[in-house]
Amino acid sequence: MGMITNIRHFFEKHGYEVCSRLADRLGMRVSAVRLFFVYLSFFTVGLGFGLYLTLAFVLKLKDKVYAKRSSVFDL
Repeated sequence: MGMITNIRHFFEKHGYEVCSRLADRLGMRVSAVRLFFVYLSFFTVGLGFGLYLTLAFVLKLKDKVYAKRSSVFDL
């Protein structure tokens, strides 16, 4: 049980926060969005996982492009 807890804490700490950001955007609970991705992965044999990774990449790219800069010299 300790190993599973350590793995869960690792992914919660170093995750991409796709579910939490999507839940904030939609006004839903984070657990409902996570449950949706789990069910989607089971029913479509991995499509939910691919969708999750695609959203993670897009959100990371958006964060890099739209970084808030205080002045012109921060480029």
